[in-house]
Amino acid sequence: MANLKIKLTKSLSGRCDKHIATAKSLGLKKIGQETTQPDNPQTRGKIAKISYMISVTQE
Repeated sequence: MANLKIKLTKSLSGRCDKHIATAKSLGLKKIGQETTQPDNPQTRGKIAKISYMISVTQE
């Protein structure tokens, strides 16, 4: 199964509480932080919700 590398590119301050919670559920807390997540429907849904704050590359 493929993995996705997700990087937080914009700040979490001033964002909707649900978007902050989504970013933290992906393991992202600070700008520039990266995490690797499995490529599945749950992860894709989280990415779609906060796509304006992150960049995604396939591993």
